[in-house]
Amino acid sequence: MKKQKIFYRYYRYDGKPLEAKREISFEFTLASRLLLDELCFQWNKEKLEDAINSSLDKGEKEKFLRLSEAYKHFIWE
Repeated sequence: MKKQKIFYRYYRYDGKPLEAKREISFEFTLASRLLLDELCFQWNKEKLEDAINSSLDKGEKEKFLRLSEAYKHFIWE
């Protein structure tokens, strides 16, 4: 199974710090991370599909080949 590439971007929080009353359960953390990963995957895939379709409409062969190579990572089933 091929590994998915994940990119994270961190921003400094300038607000008042939050105090947790108890630790979040592992199951809840895992479920939320899986949901966010799926949402990001679908969003990136849709954006790439839109870019591929627009390059086809404009007749940009080199851009299409570059984008279709990147799209292979989304359909590796």
